[in-house]
Amino acid sequence: MIVALFKPEIPHNTGNIARLCVATNTPLIIGGKPSFSLDDSHLKRAGLDYWQYLNLTLIPLEEDFWEWLKKRPFALLSKKGEKLYTWIPYSEHTVLVFGSETTGLPERILKEYTQHTYRVPMWGNVRSLNLSTSAGIVLYEGYRQLGFTQP
Repeated sequence: MIVALFKPEIPHNTGNIARLCVATNTPLIIGGKPSFSLDDSHLKRAGLDYWQYLNLTLIPLEEDFWEWLKKRPFALLSKKGEKLYTWIPYSEHTVLVFGSETTGLPERILKEYTQHTYRVPMWGNVRSLNLSTSAGIVLYEGYRQLGFTQP
């Protein structure tokens, strides 16, 4: 699988997700321009000393990112999704796409790809889960469904 972050805004979240990707040998794509430098010390601190092991690809132009995504099986994760993340048709090639922390994924993308939109359920009094928490939940569920176990 692949984790994709669209225009991430908080370095700590991206660093934590990068560490998650290294821990699971999962590539990380950053689509669009993040609102921080990838050299940011907070980003590196959250990823600790694992950055050299991260399989990271940057696709800085938004249009290029969406074109790249259309050629692959993908799931958009949004609190606006009607289907649960456990219903994602996971495969070894599925791209799990997460939007920015404050604005999520673009509304036009969610409308165009409603059938690819999923959510992690929440029943408490919060607006949303932390981005890195959501990424961990969804990624590990995918690996569980695919039967991945510790080597």
